[in-house]
Order: sequence, then C-alpha cells, then structure tokens
Amino acid sequence: MPLTELDRDRIDHFRTYMEDALAQDDRYGAPVRHDRDDDSILATRFEVGPNFWLELGVRPFIPQLRIGILTDDRWKSEELEELIESSGDSMVEFVELGFDEAGLDWKNPPVEHFRDAGTYFYFATPLDLSEIAELEADEPRAKALRMLEGYLIAFGPAVIVEEVGADDEFDDDDE
Repeated sequence: MPLTELDRDRIDHFRTYMEDALAQDDRYGAPVRHDRDDDSILATRFEVGPNFWLELGVRPFIPQLRIGILTDDRWKSEELEELIESSGDSMVEFVELGFDEAGLDWKNPPVEHFRDAGTYFYFATPLDLSEIAELEADEPRAKALRMLEGYLIAFGPAVIVEEVGADDEFDDDDE
C-alpha cells in the first residue's frame, strides 16, 4: 500500500524538525537524505566522521524509526566491534550506556548489527510506533534525538577525528 499524502507530509515534517534540531550542533554534519525508491525506509544521515554517519530512518510501513550508526568501510565496522569488545560490555549494554549518558533510560534496548545492500554496516536500534501520526508528537521526537545523541556518545571515540590545526603541527624537536 503506497503512502498517503498526509503520511508523506507527517514524515517530511518529522524529518525537517529533526534536521533543524541538529543543525546548530557541529558534531553532526549536514543532513543528507537517502530514501529507498519503494519508500520502505526514508533515511536522513548526518556525517560524524570519515566514512561514519548517524542515521535516522523512518520505516513507514512497519511503522518504526530506526536510529543508529553506519559505515561503508568494513574495517571501520570492525573497529566499532572492537570498541564494544574492549569495553567488556555486550552490544546491548554498550548502547544502553550511551543512551543513559544522553538522558534516555532504556534498559536492554534492541541493537541490530547488520550489513545492508552489500555496502553499509550498521549498529541500529528500532523504535516502534503505533502509527505514522505519532511522528507529530513530542515524545518520539525527543526520544529519537536522545537516541542519536546516545549513539554519538557510545561510538564517538572511534569515529570522531579531531582536525590537526596549524598550531598542532609537529616539529623535529618533538621526535
């Protein structure tokens, strides 16, 4: 069943709200929309490091939001796996701690780790909705923002690359 114009408008308003909410935060790159032709997932990605994006996906036919981090680099995906392993936590505990630091109390959040379209490696958490109209409410918006922040907190140490400024250059005396 195709999306109705009303549902399309709801989804667009939700995505625009989320993109605007993150626009002033320099940790999130400019939003780029990646929508599947069949509308099964309508995604907005925010670059957070070289070959790393946080993604806010609307899955309208389920209905569900899916929020997580992705990369198109197999080795960087393995770096994320190693980050989790070195923490001593399970994947669920690792993301839960990030959510907790972001102010989201969600015990044992579902965490999916998968490869999509043979290109992208994901760690993501689904957030079920009762209906698409729920996107107009404050609660799913606030929760989605905290989830994005939680993923950034959890995975940030592996993905955020500090730029070396002119003042940070190395000289031969430092070796």
